This record gives sequence, structure tokens and C-alpha cells, in this order.
Amino acid sequence: MSKIKDVLTKTAAQLVRENVPEYKFIPHPEFLLPDINSIGELMDTSKAILFPGFFGKVRGNSLERLYSLLNEQINRTLRCFDLQNDTEKTAPELALAFIGKLPKIKRLLATDMKAVYDCDPAATGHSEVLFCYPAMQAMTYYRVAHELLLMEIPVLPRIITELAHSATGIDIHPGAKIGEYFSIDHGTGVVIGETCIIGNHVRLYQGVTLGAKGFTMDDDGFPLNIPRHPIIEDHVIIYSNSTILGRITIGHDSVIGGNVWQVYSVPPHSRITQRKATAAFTDGLGI
Repeated sequence: MSKIKDVLTKTAAQLVRENVPEYKFIPHPEFLLPDINSIGELMDTSKAILFPGFFGKVRGNSLERLYSLLNEQINRTLRCFDLQNDTEKTAPELALAFIGKLPKIKRLLATDMKAVYDCDPAATGHSEVLFCYPAMQAMTYYRVAHELLLMEIPVLPRIITELAHSATGIDIHPGAKIGEYFSIDHGTGVVIGETCIIGNHVRLYQGVTLGAKGFTMDDDGFPLNIPRHPIIEDHVIIYSNSTILGRITIGHDSVIGGNVWQVYSVPPHSRITQRKATAAFTDGLGI
């Protein structure tokens, strides 16, 4: 027992040592942090309200419960992260303003659901898309998070989209701007960066990355948060495992084939495919 106590005591002392320079990077919050379980309930309640009958029973007080959850988590977020909120609205005002955006979110998600269904002959109906397809979960979380971000609420939108990322493998930054009738087929490994602008009727397949080619640094060597991700215009299809990098534009009605590495803009109605595969050697295991 004495050995156990000695190890525990020594470790506890080491964990609070002030002379470990790397420890300075770890924040020490003064207030209650946002609660992941409550944010999960917030999203479950939102889904039940947006899609009655699919994700739990909508009760008479569902909107009141959503308002209460939002109010608490927004308040914690604003207190903990101490970022400027130009609107100077309080947590109750922001929570109520978000509630008023639910009809807009529902309409956009309805267009996404139709786009996913229309693009997949394996889908038996809109109900299957809503129940089973990871794209719908990812887009529901994104659409909610994006509206919260537009209201200048820090961190909470990112927590919401990361919950969807963990569940679906689809990583959409809440800052991305995505139009209506957006579809992702399969979805695993899709990455959409913060400053992406995506038009209407765009379709992505699994493994697509809409990322940054590089970063512009300030005088102190830190990356600047400036537009650095692609602009995808209307009616574009990007097939699996293609990588589109930098602030380039993929013109409307274009098709990007699978496994393409694209770092230059292309005009409307383009058809981009990878170069023909070549054999690197003729024997061996081919690894």
C-alpha cells in the first residue's frame, strides 16, 4: 500500500508542477465548460423537432427544452471562451433567435434529403435516407452549427460538428457555406474546410477533401484565418478520393473524376480525370 501511495503522491505533485514549460499551453477554465452530454441532448431534441416521428417523440415542451439547453450551453460558451460577441446579445436572446431559425434549417435539410435520395438508386425512400444515411446526420449537425456560428457563438458550433464527425467520418467545418440540395454519397473521409463555398445541387463522394493548399503567415509566424479553401459552383460532381486544394474555383456543371489532385481553377462544364495509371514494376508483390 505504501508503494501505491508513494506513486500516487509523486504523480499528483508532478501534474501541478509550475516549472514544466509545456504545461502553460493547457488552459485552466474559471467557469463551467460546455457539457458534451447536454450538447448531445440538444441535438437529439433538435432532430426530434425537425423530423417528427423519426428521432424520438416530439412532446409539447420540446421547444422549451431546446431553448433551455441552448441557453445554458451558450451561456457557458460565452463565459468560458471570453471572445468578442459583436451583437452583445445575451445567451437567452441568442437561444431564442436560434429557435426562430429552425424553419429555415428544416427547409434546407429537406432539400439535402431529396438530393441524396435522387442521386442514389439504392435508396428505397426518403425515410431510409433520413434514418440510415450518414450524410443526413452530418448535414443536420452542420446546418444547426452553421446558424449558431453566424450568430457569432464561439466553439459550440465546432463541438456540434465534431460530434457528427466522430459518428459519421464526415468532417464539415461549421464555417463552410453550403447551398441547398447538397448530397454526399457514402461519406466516409469527406473533409470540407472552414472557408469553402459550395453552391446548389453539388454532389460529393467518399474521401473527397476540399482543403487548403497552404497558409499565409503573419509577422509572428502564425497562420492567418483568410479564405484558403475551394469555391465549388452549382451542379458540380466530385467523385471519390479527389483532393481539391486552395482558393480555386470549380466552375458550374463540372465533373471531377476519382483520385484527382486539383490545385488550379477550372471553367464551367469541365471534365477532369486522373492520368492513366502506369506500372512501376513488373514483378514482386506490388506493395
